[in-house]
Amino acid sequence: MLNTKQPVLRRFWYALMPVENLKDGPKPFTLLGEPIVLFLDAKGEPAALEDRCCHRTAKLSKGWCNNGNIVCGYHGWEYDRDGKLVMIPQFPFEQPVPEAKARSFRAKTRYGYVWVALDEPLSDIPDIPEDGLPGYRRINQFYEKWNTAALRLMENSFDNAHFAFVHKGTFGDINQPKPEKYEITENEDGFDAETIITVRNPLSASRITGTTEPTTKRHQRNKWFIPFCRRLDMEYPSGIRHIIFNCATPISDGQIQVIQLLFRNDTEADCSAQELIDWDAAIIAEDRDMLESTDPDAIVDMGRKIEMHMPSDRPGMIMRKRLLELLRAHDEEELPRERVA
Repeated sequence: MLNTKQPVLRRFWYALMPVENLKDGPKPFTLLGEPIVLFLDAKGEPAALEDRCCHRTAKLSKGWCNNGNIVCGYHGWEYDRDGKLVMIPQFPFEQPVPEAKARSFRAKTRYGYVWVALDEPLSDIPDIPEDGLPGYRRINQFYEKWNTAALRLMENSFDNAHFAFVHKGTFGDINQPKPEKYEITENEDGFDAETIITVRNPLSASRITGTTEPTTKRHQRNKWFIPFCRRLDMEYPSGIRHIIFNCATPISDGQIQVIQLLFRNDTEADCSAQELIDWDAAIIAEDRDMLESTDPDAIVDMGRKIEMHMPSDRPGMIMRKRLLELLRAHDEEELPRERVA
């Protein structure tokens, strides 16, 4: 599935980068093949415009901000957060600025990140009830570019059959290759998947899990939000909840920006943020290495894989079905003539 060829995917919110990154000036980003520029307006709120000055097509991201407007670094033309041209420094004071605009996009802050929707959103940014809830802390674990497709990351996030193999260096047990049963319930936003799994608990993970036992159990409540977000709530017998939220933001058809947030119901003294970042980073590195070795479109292009329909394949099959339904529902209204595989 070529994400950049499906206009309906422009109608969702995607996390791009920490809002803190914009405090020192504009930043470029490519979302679904669309070059955009992010900056902070006069109120400190994020704004997103096409990364192209309407004068000589220079990238606005090479400019700077002035009182909440963005200034083109080529000739100093200045635009407000809505893309309206408000100043041409070469014009005499009495000469009116012509009606001209750079295309603007919806942008807002949530969970410490800038989120952008290129067209009218079909749904809101997924809700994380624990954000700001007393007793929970939020840790921005990482954001980085991966050479894979958004749907591949989502499928992998619900595939319990890979734990024993891909994660044999962290929590997986290669002697227990059969995944435990998932209970999957589809809903309007995507689906919920619940299971209880036994995992290895090396000494390095004891502060993560809250126990020094050699193995422990995870009560996993995994939720998929159409199209490319997921929330994994892992509850340990110790009472610790380790809640991971990911957004796989499509840059192009073969590259994504992955953001990962963590919510914990403990304190820095119980387990430091750096310990939590390092532990999950090792697991994520195992996933990334494997996913970047696969074909980005393997979940959709049925001719490029063998469908054996293992029970653990069901989440991916549901994702494929639901996304194809979404694309077809909007086909007459907005999809290009090129069809998905």
